[in-house]
This record gives sequence, structure tokens and C-alpha cells, in this order.
Amino acid sequence: MAQFGSLSDRLTETFRNLRSKGRLSPSDVDGTVREIRRALLDADVALEVVKAFTASVRERALSDEVNKALNPAQQVVQIVNEELVGILGGQQRRLEFAKRPPTVIMLAGLQGAGKTTLAGKLGKWLKKDGHTPMLVAADLQRPNAVQQLQVVGEQAGVHVFAPEPGNGVGDPVKVAKNAIKAAVDQQYDTVIVDTAGRLGVDAELMKQAANIRKAVDPDEVLFVIDAMIGQDAVATARAFQEGVDFTGVVLSKLDGDARGGAALSVASVTGRPIMFASTGEGLDDFEPFHPDRMASRILDLGDILSLIEQAQSAFDEEEARKVAEKIASDSFTLNDFLEQMQQLRKAGSIKGMLGMLPGAKGMREALDNFDEGEIVRTEAIIQSMTKQERELPKLLNGSRRLRIAKGSGTTVTEVNALVNRFEQAAKMMKTVARGGVPQMPGMGPIPGMHGGKKKQQPAGGKKKKVGNPAKRAALASGAAAQPQQQTPKGSGFGFGGGAKGGKAPTEEELASLQKFLGR
Repeated sequence: MAQFGSLSDRLTETFRNLRSKGRLSPSDVDGTVREIRRALLDADVALEVVKAFTASVRERALSDEVNKALNPAQQVVQIVNEELVGILGGQQRRLEFAKRPPTVIMLAGLQGAGKTTLAGKLGKWLKKDGHTPMLVAADLQRPNAVQQLQVVGEQAGVHVFAPEPGNGVGDPVKVAKNAIKAAVDQQYDTVIVDTAGRLGVDAELMKQAANIRKAVDPDEVLFVIDAMIGQDAVATARAFQEGVDFTGVVLSKLDGDARGGAALSVASVTGRPIMFASTGEGLDDFEPFHPDRMASRILDLGDILSLIEQAQSAFDEEEARKVAEKIASDSFTLNDFLEQMQQLRKAGSIKGMLGMLPGAKGMREALDNFDEGEIVRTEAIIQSMTKQERELPKLLNGSRRLRIAKGSGTTVTEVNALVNRFEQAAKMMKTVARGGVPQMPGMGPIPGMHGGKKKQQPAGGKKKKVGNPAKRAALASGAAAQPQQQTPKGSGFGFGGGAKGGKAPTEEELASLQKFLGR
């Protein structure tokens, strides 16, 4: 996850140094605040925001709430987290829809900020949410802007209103006004107006944007800002607030590797909430902005809620139930495996989802080296198999595997590796589905759990001698007193119940049990 990567790394390292301290002195707090200030400034956060942020953190860190805390380091992390949520806007703000459709959403921002692509992303997101959006090509200055919006609209499956060819031809204010009438006549409930941008803030840009706003009276004006433009983000946001006055902010290119911290300043400086974030080039790389979740990501605390939402949007509950039944009945096939992988890909970037896990920064190198193309190659291998081969992998002899490798553009070694991984995974899933604990490769069975192999008696039927004389005498007297006693089936620790003939536990088993219980 590249979002605020350098800032996140610096803050994580700062807090790591605090964890070894049982009590924080004023000098410890000052040192920590100093490092936080440097990290924020290096990330291009506006100076006025940095000053207010660090002052508040220092005041709270020196207060009684930390002095009395059992773990002062965790308390300081919590304070920084809460302050980050504050400068990111506090609470999530949703779109406000008009009581009487259509709802008009106007996009504004500099050229190159990603407004046109974002119009398609927003349209697709609204369509998934049950709305009927229409895109309006009101950017008639930039070369081929109208054609670009039409292509994006087609990819998103959203209608585009484009009566003018653009490239300097047409009146954007007239196009925007006519779009509202068309939306009413054709019963579109949301209108997204894509306006022109400039390479820099100028009077002409502001005048045109202000005229469009006056003509269509939008319910929402979203200011689209490139998260990588540095300190100019604050100046540009202020200029648009004075010239057009937007109601919310959209961060684009949040997946970039630039410092991006200036984007943290926009909500605090303008007083307008960040409402959406664009996290990639695909039309699905778009999400509502949650200040608390983003703060957790920055501090490497993870974003489990977003991860769950992403998974729920891609996986079908009924389908998951059917797969679980197949696993339990030992009928899980490569076809099912392929379908599960395809559903996983629908959820979005796997690297991005792994980056939402707590402590993901510690896996930075592994995440950077993660090859999502491996999933595509796996799909190609399975799709190169016949239907019968997918149902019965045991049919895959040498010649079949060579044919599959040639058909998928891979090697026989890769085909073999896939089949082996599938067989191991199927065994483990079957064990879990039946209530057991799978034996991991390279590890022995877990003591006290079902699923491990039973210990074999030593050759010749000889029992291992117990070293403790008192224990040996007690075991001998117990065996003499109750020679026919049987252990009930289903023993809580897996001993005896599954033995053939229902025999009592051996001395070795009892010794293992006592060792497991710590006696």
C-alpha cells in the first residue's frame, strides 16, 4: 500500500521506540513530538496544520490521561490516531441527494487531477448503489476530453450526454443546463458534470466554473485534487474555495508513491470534508473516504472494516455455503478453486487488501514483491484443462500436464506445483470443515487437538517405562484395580476414544497429557 507510505513508515518507527519505556517523561514526549513534526513536514503537510497538530498531541501526551495509563506508549498512539482523524475531517460525510431528482454533482479542479476518469468511477459506484447516473461532457476546452469521457462512460456502463464535439467548440454552460432537462425527460436520478480545468489557477477557469455552478445550482460540488502535487494542494484548494466554493473533496491518485501528505491538510485548511478517494487506475479503484480508517492505515493499525466490506461486495453468501458443503464432502474440485480465485480478483487488488491488515508495514518487502500475475497464470493453467481433468486431478499424467503447460504458456513444473498446492489445500480445508486442526507442512500434529496421527506403540508391544517412581507405582496400581476400564469415545484430548477396541490410554499417552497440562 503506497498511501502515505513514507509518513506511515516514519510514524511507525517513532512509536516503536516508545514501546520499551514503562513511563514517559516530558523529555520522551518532546522527543516523540519532534519526530512527528519532522515526519509531517517531510510528507508535505502544511506548516499551520503541523503546528496545531503537534501542539495538541504534546498537550494531551503530558496530561494525566497518559501519566496514569498502564501502557503510556499505546496511549500516545491512540492520541495521535484521534488527532489524525480530526485533521482528516473527523467523521465520514456522505453525498446529499436532492429530495426531487435529479441530484446534480459538479466536478471541479485543475487539469490533470483526474476529473474525467473520476466521473466514470463515481458514475459506476452510484450505479452499483441502485442509482441511474448520467455523465455530462462540459469540458469543451481540453483536446479530446469529450471523447475520453465517452470511452470512460462506456466502460462504466453509464450514459454520457455530449451534444458538442469539444476541442474548443461549444458553450459549456449551455451544455450543463440542457443536461438537466435531458435527465428529467429520460428519468436519470443523478447528473455528474465534468468541467474544464487549467494547468494552473486563473481567472478564466474560475469564471467558467462559477457560471456553470450558477446555471445548474448543483447539490454537491466536488473538488478533485491530485494527492501528489505537494504544497500547491493547499493554495489550489483555497483558490477554488474562494472562486467556486465546493462542498467536498475527492483525493485522486492516492496510490502514488509521492509523499502525498499535503492532502492531509485540505480538510483542515478549507473546513470541507474529504468524501471520496481514488486508489488506482481501474474504474473500481474508488471508495468513500473514512477519516478513522485512513488514520488507522497511516499508523499501520490496519483497516479491517474496509477489508470486510470489499470481501462482502465480491463474495456471494449462497455460493460460499455451497463451497463449504463441497469441502466437507470431499468434492471440492479445481473448477471450484478457479471460481473462488475469480471472486477474489473481483474484490480488488490483493496487494491492496493485504495492505489493510494490521502490521502490514512489516511485510512491506513481501508486499512489494507480491506478483498478482501469478493468479492470472494459475487461472490460465486451470482453464487449459478439460472439464474431466478439473473434476478429477488424478487423471493428470505426464502427457496431459505437458499439454496443459503448452496451452497455458507455462512450464510442466508450474503445473505440477499448482496441482500439489491444490491437493494440500483441499486436505487442510477438509480437516478444518470436519472440526479438526490441519497438520501444517514442516510441523508436527498440535497436542490436544483432533486431526493429528495417533502415536504408534513401540515394536514388540513393549511400553515405555515412566521415569517417576511414584507415578509408575500409581499407574501400576490403577491398571491392576481396573483392568477392563475403557475410555469413553470422544475424549476431549483425542486419546483413547478412537483406538481400536476402546482400550484404556497407555502410560505414554497419560504422560503426554500431563506434560501438555503443565504438570
